[in-house]
Order: sequence, then structure tokens, then C-alpha cells
Amino acid sequence: MENAEYPEVIRKLPEADIPLEGVRGWILQGRNHQVVFFDIAPVGKVPEHSHGEQWGVVIEGEMDLTIDGRTRRLTKGASYLIPAGAPHSATFQTRCKAIDFFTDPDRYRPKESGPDEKS
Repeated sequence: MENAEYPEVIRKLPEADIPLEGVRGWILQGRNHQVVFFDIAPVGKVPEHSHGEQWGVVIEGEMDLTIDGRTRRLTKGASYLIPAGAPHSATFQTRCKAIDFFTDPDRYRPKESGPDEKS
């Protein structure tokens, strides 16, 4: 999958409304959780924030992830666990793809369809 788009079966999922330039995600929605397939351009730093528990795995690229003030470089195949409420941020110097599981079922909302878009 190196530098390839996600397959169509993923890109047909609802796209997440993410207010960060260069960050895209597709939502697989459960009743009590949410899974997001992220595709992140080398956008630099995503600001510190917190929410419910999050587990993820890097499937392409690399990122520096800071959780509670401790930073780790994560590359393809690395997984991470962010405890509920833990302040965290990430820096992306390369394009990165990651799959993240959120215990918050409404972590991201789907983008609203525009008038020319098909649902």
C-alpha cells in the first residue's frame, strides 16, 4: 500500500469532518465506538488535545506521538494506546496512514454532503 490510496471499499465510507488541512479520514461507525482510517499529509504538528481512549496502528509513514509529555517516533507496524483524557499531540513530517479505534462513538462527525455530492 506504500503511498497508495485506501481501496475503494474504505473510500466509500463516510468521510470525517476534520478541521485540519491535509488530514482526511473515513469513518467506520459502531454503536459504542468509532474506527477512522486516516490519511495525513506532512502537515507538521496536530495541536495537543484529549478525548476518550484511543488505540491505533501506523500502516504507512511515520509520526512523532506525544502522550502526557512523552514522545515516541512511530513507524509502519507500530501501535499506540492513548488513555482516556490523556493530553496528546502528533507531528507528521511524512505522509502517514493510520487506523484508529476510538471509544467515543461520536469522536468525528461525517462531512455534510454538498449539493453536487452523492450520498
